[in-house]
Amino acid sequence: MQMRIILKKMLYTVVIFCCSVAFCCSCSTPKQAEKTQFTILTSFYPIYVHALNVAKNVEGVQVVNLTSPQTGCLHDYTLTTNDMKAFEKASVFIVNGVGLESFLEKVMKHYPNLPVVDAGSVIWNNLPSHDYIDPNPHLWVSVTLAMEQVRQIGDQLCKLDPMHAEQYFANTEEYIDKLENLKKNMHETLDGLQKQEFITFHEAFEYFAREFNLTVAAVVESEPGSEPSPIELKKLLQLIREKQLKFLFVEPQYSQNTAQTISLETGIRIFTLDPAVTGPTSPDAYLDIMEQNKQTLLEAFSTP
Repeated sequence: MQMRIILKKMLYTVVIFCCSVAFCCSCSTPKQAEKTQFTILTSFYPIYVHALNVAKNVEGVQVVNLTSPQTGCLHDYTLTTNDMKAFEKASVFIVNGVGLESFLEKVMKHYPNLPVVDAGSVIWNNLPSHDYIDPNPHLWVSVTLAMEQVRQIGDQLCKLDPMHAEQYFANTEEYIDKLENLKKNMHETLDGLQKQEFITFHEAFEYFAREFNLTVAAVVESEPGSEPSPIELKKLLQLIREKQLKFLFVEPQYSQNTAQTISLETGIRIFTLDPAVTGPTSPDAYLDIMEQNKQTLLEAFSTP
């Protein structure tokens, strides 16, 4: 009788143990699957395109953009509930930096364990201070500085996801080679042109202009969406007439009403330069946009 009781207890213990093991396995499976998915979250369009290239064909890695491809620059962007959910799933958050993501401090406060890759601040800090007095976050519009951002992204992903470091490195080198060829081709096309001063709609093209030896005489709006005051507009019209400026470059992301008014008043011609803040979600999107900018400049400076 006593032996039977002992055997029952042993059987009961074995059953409980097996059930516990099965339960633990079933609970751990989703977590393990979660860990195998490395999610790269980017802040906005150009950083997203660069990350797409660095993470191309890396198994178990996905690149997700926080904002829609049509958002444009993140001036005064407000985080949404869906954005906060995206941070919960992210393995790393890649930003442009240099003050562009005004919400970054809030993100770091709510998600202190989320690694943040700043693709621009180190580059900005290494620029000659006498050349750039005020922080301008539009680093990516310069092909050279875009390459440095890609390098920053690649280096940091190698450290954060060492299992795929070799592929991140290879992808980074491949993409930088494409950007080098783009830069070389743009210089070959633009360097020999008879360049003239021109006006841009925003301050997005400061680095771009310096890279290709162009001169921006003035900007229409110091901040996107902030139309010039009557006094500012009067000064701008006076400058155009005094310097006999011929070109005004607008951006496809913003209204051209003010530009049309300026053109009617002065006869200045309007062309479109794209700062690459919106566009298709393809790995070659940045290359294609810059190629189109080259063609636009070629057309403008070849016009009598």
